[in-house]
Amino acid sequence: MLDYETLKLIWWVLVGALLMGFAITDGMDMGVGSLLPFVARNDTERRMAINTVGPHWDGNQVWLVTAGGALFAAWPMVYAAAFSGFYMAMLLVLFALFFRPVGFDYRSKIDNPTWRNAWDWGLFAGGAIPALIFGVAFGNLLQGVPFHLDELLRSHYQGSLLTALLPLLNPFALLAGVISLLMLTVHGALWLQLRAGEPVADRARTMAMVLAPTVAVLFALAGIWLWVSGDGYRIVSEPAHGSLPNPLAKEVVRAAHAWFDIYGRLPITLLAPLLGLAGPVLVSYLAKWKRPGLAFTVNALAISGIIGTAGLSLFPFILPSSLDPRSSLTVWDATSSHLTLMVMFVAVAVLLPVVLAYTVWCYAHMWGRVTAQEIEHRSHSAY
Repeated sequence: MLDYETLKLIWWVLVGALLMGFAITDGMDMGVGSLLPFVARNDTERRMAINTVGPHWDGNQVWLVTAGGALFAAWPMVYAAAFSGFYMAMLLVLFALFFRPVGFDYRSKIDNPTWRNAWDWGLFAGGAIPALIFGVAFGNLLQGVPFHLDELLRSHYQGSLLTALLPLLNPFALLAGVISLLMLTVHGALWLQLRAGEPVADRARTMAMVLAPTVAVLFALAGIWLWVSGDGYRIVSEPAHGSLPNPLAKEVVRAAHAWFDIYGRLPITLLAPLLGLAGPVLVSYLAKWKRPGLAFTVNALAISGIIGTAGLSLFPFILPSSLDPRSSLTVWDATSSHLTLMVMFVAVAVLLPVVLAYTVWCYAHMWGRVTAQEIEHRSHSAY
């Protein structure tokens, strides 16, 4: 059996991998939705775009459900505290996501321009709003979240429920949200360039060429902003990593540039921000050279680099507290029991390869470019 400290670290990696898997797969669907009103100019073109993701979007969204389940099972204190503090933001994401299943299933049921146009904007909202809010959440993590733990380890947030959303929409968090939105929009554009027929593919190519370098510039700006104005968190003393969880047993201080500590200790971690900076620039050129498959792969690595940079910068913190740094939840003191982590690890080791194999099989058997001729031939299809 793996020791407790190792399992804590493994689950930090696994939750990060699930978030990356969600961004790469379901982020692609969200990106297509965000682009729908801009790259498709009539009903046939919009159906072309929708049909590139229609057979896969619900399977891709399982990554989000799985990440939420893993967060609940591996880090129950983080789940409880985060979902309380980000309650209004989570509701906004949930309401936006409602438009996706209904939009995909009902948009083409009625041959009416007003009906279909309304659902097109619904699919846009279902793609753009969650992508923006997820980035805003990461931006707030890097600034600290206004909560503290009492002596019974219950979390308490500053402010009321109704006003909880406004403080989250601060300038740095909005910058992080725009980065998230644009990087997923680029991913969707590359998917359309790869799978849609003309002229949708060509318009998506133009969007990818323009937006991808913008992601790199904004990502660099966020790093500079964090270096110049953002204090990070640093653990001064703590119990052994393999001990039973107790967040209040450690000592934490705020310190300038603390979010950059890991890159000095482990230079190999610099690969993550380098991927986040160089990847989008390379993607722009690959899109221009009409290599969408390679561009899509490189952009998946860039997304992993950007998410990985946020995770590595925070490590070992998961949910820093701006009110009481000692209450911050970390990889070492916010986990489930040793037995729980071990049972879940065995389940993941058995089931994850099955899920990945099935996903690959689905994409392989539904591959092909969606053309206008095909859409007109299947005028009564689901999407």
